[in-house]
Amino acid sequence: MKSRLGLDNFERWFGRALADELNGGFRIQVENPIHQLWIESNYAVAVADAVAEVLGTAVPVEITTSSSPSTLSATQSPAQPAKVARLISPSVERERDGNDSRFVTEDAPQPVRSLAEAGLNPKFSFESFVVGSNSSYSNAVAKAVAEKPGRIYNPLFFYGASGLGKTHLMQAIGREVLMRKKRAVVRYVTSEQFTNEFIEAIKKGTFSQFRQKFRKVDVLIIDDIHFLAGKDSCQEEFFHTFNELFNNAKQIVLASDRPPSEIRNLESRLVSRFEWGLTTQIQVPDYETRVAILRRKQADFHTELEPWVLEFMAMRIKGNVRKLEGALMRVVAHISLEGANPSEATLHGLLHDVLDQEPTKAVTVDRIQRAVAAHFDLRVSDLTGPRRPKNIAEGRQVAMYLVRTLTKLPLTQIGEEFGNRDHGTVIHACKVIDARLNNEPGFRQLLETLSSRILAD
Repeated sequence: MKSRLGLDNFERWFGRALADELNGGFRIQVENPIHQLWIESNYAVAVADAVAEVLGTAVPVEITTSSSPSTLSATQSPAQPAKVARLISPSVERERDGNDSRFVTEDAPQPVRSLAEAGLNPKFSFESFVVGSNSSYSNAVAKAVAEKPGRIYNPLFFYGASGLGKTHLMQAIGREVLMRKKRAVVRYVTSEQFTNEFIEAIKKGTFSQFRQKFRKVDVLIIDDIHFLAGKDSCQEEFFHTFNELFNNAKQIVLASDRPPSEIRNLESRLVSRFEWGLTTQIQVPDYETRVAILRRKQADFHTELEPWVLEFMAMRIKGNVRKLEGALMRVVAHISLEGANPSEATLHGLLHDVLDQEPTKAVTVDRIQRAVAAHFDLRVSDLTGPRRPKNIAEGRQVAMYLVRTLTKLPLTQIGEEFGNRDHGTVIHACKVIDARLNNEPGFRQLLETLSSRILAD
């Protein structure tokens, strides 16, 4: 890992870590929650493999901080940092996903072995899933299935673009089933894993074990099922696995990047079975949901970013929640290492490869008026009409100010857009808003939120 990270990065994340061998497991203690989450998210598999290499067997591994309690009991005193350097040896160089089920955090209510054997990541729970208008129906259905597996919505089929939360909800179902019934047999795999194990069973002649693994379960969860497309033998095997589970009232949960009928080179008999139950789409989250996701996620880092930073990321990273969370991790790591909040220029530099392009659609007066009217519970006609009660006057002044700052329209034209008022009225409105921005911090946040919403539409 040193060769992959470079000496500076290795020292940054692992240089001051301490290690304990525990009863039935291993603990690595790091400086703060930011280091904890960064290592769990990026180096979980490599660390677990290094521990197994040193101890001679795979054991549960947890990453903690000095302020977080361990879920395991220590059997010896903490080792020196050098022991961690030995564990993260150059021979451990596997390039795999950082979310490894052998890692456990303090909020995992189940024994790590139960989750690990099921292929589940302890972080994926219903409590940690941020529900928005894009996913409220899918979340409700997932909870219903977790409460009554095999009895309703079987199979349950999620579809949607990558990084929107399909895997999170699927694993949350498996986790909830295990919490409710500890003896339940739950198995989560990707269809690529299913395929690889199928091929391995052919090579070694271990079909009996393979079928036992996937057919003697209470809940089978298979991600990225579209990967089976074009693989005739795998489809044949999965067809019979599906039938046996379904006929025995065992729950099947599947996910793909498209609905069953749109998966090319998938046998029609599988398509029809996938559509027997319930198919639900998880859509791209709206701006408000993206902000909520960032707010929830920043709590995991025990930090609080300035509102405009979250709004900037929510506005410029729209189509992928996983990318959004990764961007937040970069920003938090920057603050931890540099000790200062980033400027907008720094954010552009940190996130240049994940930011969506700047919106090309011109901001219009109509868009601004509609956004302001909706916020103040008014009609657009109130903003452009002659009435002057306090609530309408405030909304009108805010709208004029935003038109002035977000468009290049001259003052006279702005006045015309608000009921043929003269340019002096526009100037007065802008002065009133400027004064409030200087004296009312909460009002500044309101203007920033409205601006971000208008630009994101």
